[in-house]
Formats: sequence, structure tokens, C-alpha cells
Amino acid sequence: MGKLSGFLRLIRPPNCVIMGFAVIVGASLVSPPNLSINILLGFVTSFTLTGASMAINDYYDRDVDAINEPNRPIPSGMVGPREALSFALVLSLVGFAAALVTNISCLIVAVIAWAIFVTYTTKGKRTGLPGNFLVSACVAIPFIYASFVVEERLELAVTIFAAMAFLSNTGREVAKGIVDVEGDRSQNIKTIAVAFGDRTAAFVAAFFFFSAVTLSPLPLLWGLVSNWFLPFVILTDIGWILSSFLLVRDYSQKNARRVKNSILIWFITGLSAFFAGTLG
Repeated sequence: MGKLSGFLRLIRPPNCVIMGFAVIVGASLVSPPNLSINILLGFVTSFTLTGASMAINDYYDRDVDAINEPNRPIPSGMVGPREALSFALVLSLVGFAAALVTNISCLIVAVIAWAIFVTYTTKGKRTGLPGNFLVSACVAIPFIYASFVVEERLELAVTIFAAMAFLSNTGREVAKGIVDVEGDRSQNIKTIAVAFGDRTAAFVAAFFFFSAVTLSPLPLLWGLVSNWFLPFVILTDIGWILSSFLLVRDYSQKNARRVKNSILIWFITGLSAFFAGTLG
């Protein structure tokens, strides 16, 4: 059970589920909600490739995590480094197979997403903000992937939500740099927090959260979603704005960790907003 628990913790199941659900939401923006085989395959692809990316990330981050997150599976000894890479390979193959069965366009998008994350993990992470952009691209891609699952084309509503996901996750990544500043500095990872200080990182993160908020009215104003979108997006916007103020007011590592974790909640309410917007 210890080894199984280690593998589960390695892939961070909540993140995988959120990314899998992102495909369902993205697909519902293109066509009426349904659980066709292609959408289920899209969920599998997004879930497994997210899990693979988490495992690859922890493999390359094992020295940093020994300082920042010593209880994670690899530094704690629950999962060996080679085991993590093997697990990532299996998950990647499952994800690519599910994408190929869907259609060739989905396979191409899946391979691009995987390549972006591997680039981030192996080279981009030390670049700071450009590396944050690579991670955020991976977060936004499931919505784009969903368009190709259903119609093999990119819809406007999907593009807007992908942009919101990109901006809000970039803010989260910058805030995460405050949490990990000690380990990142020891590995010469040039995050905003390392290069310019925690206060600057807090304001940069808040800027990206507010940027996401400014896009949120567009789907309703352009008639891309129903009025059911409104209550959920208002809750999401309040969450992003509140997180921004809390982070700028207190940019300690403890509070930055709290804000970073809370942003996952606002991701879920944001997903719910777009899903609800397809109803009625």
C-alpha cells in the first residue's frame, strides 16, 4: 500500500481530475454536453498526460524538493527516481494511445503538450517567467484539445477560457515561486521571487490574476454562454481578486502557499462557470 500511495501522490490526482474535467468542459462549449466515447478518451488523455508530467517534474525536481518538499514521494523514499520515470512513460503511452484512437489531430495536440512540458522540466524551469508560461500553456491546452475531440477546430469560447486558464495559472506559478524560493535559489532557478524578491512576485502574480478577471465577462457579452455562467464566474472573479489582495498584503511563504492552494478552488469554479454556461 505504501508504494501505491506513493505513486498516487506522485501524479497529484486532484490536478489530473481537473485537467480531465477541463476536456469535458471544453467539449461542452463546442457541442451540447454528452459523454461520448471520444470525450471519455479525451478525459483519459488529459488525466494520464497530466499525471505523467507531474511524475517527470518530481523526477527532475527531486533535489529541490529535498529542501522545499521533503515529504513528496521521491525525496521521502516512497518512490524511486527510476520508478517515477517508468511510471511517467506508461502514463504517456496510455495518453497517446487514447488520443490516437480519437483522431490524428488529437494525437498531434497531445504530443505538442507533452513536448512543451518536457521542455519546461528539462530546460525552461530555470528561466523563471518564460518557464511559468510553458506550464500555463500545458494547463490551457486541454481546452484546446477538447475542440479537436468534438469538431477538429478551435471555437471562440474555448479560446477565451484557455486564455483565462493561462493567465490565472501563470499567477499561481509566480506565487508558487515565493513558496519555493529557498530551494529555487539553491538550484539557480531564476523565478520572479528569486530574481526580484517576494514583494515583486506577489504584485506580478496579482497582475495575472486580474488579467484573467478582465476576460471573464466576454463569453456572456458575446452571447457564447447562457446566464447560468454568471453566478459561477462572479464567484471565481471574487476568488481571484481576493487571492490577489491577500497575497499583496502578506507575501510570506506561508500565505503564498495558502493562496497557491486556493487558486485550485477558483479553477474548479471557473470550470463550473463555463460548464453551467452551456445549459439553458
